[in-house]
Order: sequence, then structure tokens, then C-alpha cells
Amino acid sequence: MTIPVDFLSTVEIFSLLKPEEISSIAGLFSTHEIEEGEVLFREGDEGNELFIVKSGAVTSSIRLPDGGERQVAQFRAGNFFGEMSIFENAPRSATCRSLEKSSLLGLHEKDFYRMIEEYPDIATKIMYRMLNITAQRLRDTGEFLSDMVHWGEAARRRAITDELTGAYNRRFLDDALVSQAELARNSGKPLSLVMVDLDYFREINENYGHEAGDRCILETVHVFNRHLRESDILARFGGDEFTVLMPETEPETALEITDRVRADLGEHDVLKQYQGPVKKLSMSAGVASFPAHADDVKKLKEMADQALYRAKEGGRNRVACAGS
Repeated sequence: MTIPVDFLSTVEIFSLLKPEEISSIAGLFSTHEIEEGEVLFREGDEGNELFIVKSGAVTSSIRLPDGGERQVAQFRAGNFFGEMSIFENAPRSATCRSLEKSSLLGLHEKDFYRMIEEYPDIATKIMYRMLNITAQRLRDTGEFLSDMVHWGEAARRRAITDELTGAYNRRFLDDALVSQAELARNSGKPLSLVMVDLDYFREINENYGHEAGDRCILETVHVFNRHLRESDILARFGGDEFTVLMPETEPETALEITDRVRADLGEHDVLKQYQGPVKKLSMSAGVASFPAHADDVKKLKEMADQALYRAKEGGRNRVACAGS
């Protein structure tokens, strides 16, 4: 099938060519007819052909980390796409499918390099235009990729943090505890684990409502963040339960820091506007350390939990340490 020169003259990469130059390369192109919704190629496929839209429309999309897709470009009459596969002999970087019934021209890799050999001046003009257009696309893609990086970071943060407080969640804590215990074992330095429960939290929710409970949770995180060091890891374990990892920290130091948090929390009148049985926000906590009280993660958690239980049994609003 003969490709009309008048159409080729409207194609963006041929804008520097004279009509006779376009005529000399028109026979290198093949034609493709694709139906609406038809996939021309998928991301990761091998590629050896550049395409030009003669009529219709084609979209380009990439896979997202969550398994979905996002459209990054749309090509209409006169636009080209798929050029990187013939330059780099690389897999397709995106999936292309037709938005509607479309007619395409194709330039195979072997014909592209034949053009370079037989018509070097023409090829130089085409590649110059192609380079300029591709550079602009890459700039646009760079902005998109920057957005993708931010999106990916936001998604990662959502996966490992508590939605209400922004503190780490249980998933992150479980992984961090294993890795920090391994670091402590290899370095010979201590690792302290603190388990925390807010006192009478059920009564707060039942008497004052869940909004009051949320305020107590947020205030607790705020107070912890004021006292914890940069290396410490605070996680909301669930409900009114919190856990703190303190790397390279002896139990005495962990006990001291946690008790400062407890005392500070009691100074905040977060419940003063409510009338009911619970007048002050307070917390109970248990401290255990590796290797002083345990030689593995399971035992460390058990010892901290037992210390927390003793703090509650001792009257609440206090911090207890394993082994004491």
C-alpha cells in the first residue's frame, strides 16, 4: 500500500523534509489497522518497530506499584511512539492500546537502519526532530515520575503508619523489632522495649465518646515525641496500646525516659471539659531489655508485657521494669 506523501508531510518528525525526500522513504512504512481497545503491545514486550498514528488515537500507560495502570500519554494523527525500542533494542517501557479504531504506520527497526544507510541526510533530519520531541516528552515524564516518587512514598508511609496519629503501626514495629534485635545481638549493645497502655481508656470512650478517646491517643503521641530521641521508634500497637523501641539503651535509661513521659502526660488536662469518672489521662508501662532480661524477641516481648501487667496491678499510672 502506498503511503500518501501529503499525510507524511503532516507528521511531526518529517517537518524538516522536502516533499521529494518524503517520497523517497514512503515505501519503508507498513500499515496496521487496530480495533478500539486493542492492545498494540504491553509493557515489557520486546520491541522492534516505531509507530505513527495515521488516524484514530492510541494511549500509553504504565504499571503502578499497587498493580493498577496510569495513562502517561495519548497519541493522535501525526504523532509517533515506540521509538526507544529501535534505538536501544530494549523492552517496551509502556503498554499502548487504541482508544478507538485506528490506522497506524509502522517503521521496522531493519528499515530504519536501512534508511540511515541509504538516505543519511534525510535520516539526520528525522532523528534531529525525533530527539527534540523525545526530549520534551522525557521532561514531561520526569515531572510525572517525580509525582510517582511522591505517590510511592505516600503509599509506603500509609502502609507502615497509623492513620490517626502518624506513628508507626504494628506491621512496621514487628519488622523493626526483629531487625533491631539482630543489630543489638551483633553489636553487643542493649535494646530496650517499652509496652504502654492508657489507663481506663475503655471508660473514657464509654463515658465521653470516641472523639475524646482519639484526643487522648493524639495527646499521648504528642507527649512521647517530645521526650523520645531520634533513634527511638514509637508505634501504636492497637487501640490504646503503644510500643517503643529504644536501641542502644540500658533498662535504667529506658525506665527514666518512660517515666518522664508518664509524668508529663499527667500534666495535660485533655479531659478537663468532660464530666465523668476519669479526671486525668494517665498511662502504665512495662520495660524490658535485651540481653539483660531476654535473649530473643519472643522472650523480650513477654518480659515487657509482664512488667506492664505489674504496673497495672500496682495501681496504674506507673512504670515497671522487668527483673525488679
